[in-house]
Amino acid sequence: MNTAQNLAELIQKFEAGTASQEEINLINEWYHSFDDSVAQVNTGEAINEEQLAGRMRARLLETISDGSLKQVVPLRKRWKQVAAAIALLCLLGTAAYLLFGTGKETKIPGQPVAIKPQPSDEIKPGGDIALLTLADGSVIVLDSASDGLLGIQGNTKIEKLENGLLVYKVNGQTVTENDEAFYNTITTPRGGQYQVTLSDGTKVWLNAASSIRFPVFFTGSERKVEVTGETYFEVAKNEKLPFKVKAVNSEVEVLGTHFNINAYDDEASIKTTLLEGKVKISVPAAGQAASYLTPGQQSGISKAGKISVLDNADTEEAVAWKKGRFQFKSADLRSILRQIARWYDVDIEYKGAVDLHFTGQLTRNDNVSKVFEKLQLTGEVHFRTEGRKIIVSR
Repeated sequence: MNTAQNLAELIQKFEAGTASQEEINLINEWYHSFDDSVAQVNTGEAINEEQLAGRMRARLLETISDGSLKQVVPLRKRWKQVAAAIALLCLLGTAAYLLFGTGKETKIPGQPVAIKPQPSDEIKPGGDIALLTLADGSVIVLDSASDGLLGIQGNTKIEKLENGLLVYKVNGQTVTENDEAFYNTITTPRGGQYQVTLSDGTKVWLNAASSIRFPVFFTGSERKVEVTGETYFEVAKNEKLPFKVKAVNSEVEVLGTHFNINAYDDEASIKTTLLEGKVKISVPAAGQAASYLTPGQQSGISKAGKISVLDNADTEEAVAWKKGRFQFKSADLRSILRQIARWYDVDIEYKGAVDLHFTGQLTRNDNVSKVFEKLQLTGEVHFRTEGRKIIVSR
């Protein structure tokens, strides 16, 4: 069934009061899934919301007016169906989930193909999954561990709360500074995420395929942790003990602030996005001057160690994962699919060129088939599932 026909039929059922809850949810999802206020193509032509919506209305009318729907909807009702479909498109802004590839102008398709997943294709989203490696090398599977006390290390108790949060509580004793025996590591696999509160009260969120190594109790003149992947910090303020985060070749120093670090190996740079406070960004081995970020700025550190600073960063996009969303603005498809691959623990294979860019947002709570269905509604990209491998083509 093509998208215009499907849309028209759903609207008709909705107006008649016969739509199921699932169909009503689908209409709501279409409405809320994407932000398409402005679209641009590489020819240099700017297409505003009104122009793009006009093209879509014309194409939808053309599709609804052809013979494909005559057997489905009585003629006397088709005018209402057309009007309702156009009205929904107006509400959607442009309803064009696609935003555009390189080269020629991309046209809004009339009949995009939607995924029709079989039960074996239903790859579920990730969840609160992580491993805690204690100082003695023992490993606790946090998602299956019972709530309550998990262990005691020196003067520190490790507890798992009812909401799954891991908390380190100090009992008043002290430990030797930099004592390796008291370092723990939390690791999330692909398809996992987790949250921990460190002994100083600092809160840390870990995205999929990430880790944090930290002392169970901070001593000395600083609080220092090491991370990989993507992490979000709300650092407990303590002017006497600066908080430092080491990510690959970079170091972030703060007193008390909220920031996000994206340090995946398969990304081109390490990005630190500041939401609150002030941070110092440095690459100790590079010998160059440090950079300071203020809220709304984002630093990028290349593989070679060069620091750049973006003044007006999209902070919502940077922390969308923490709020249960994929969010992107003029992002290339490959970077979007890297996020999806980590969260759903799937492998991506490309067939041919897929130089496309998208703007919008998707929930991280849907099965992967739903996510790809929404991307595929553009008609410009198609997905096929083979086990846990996703094959992408134009």
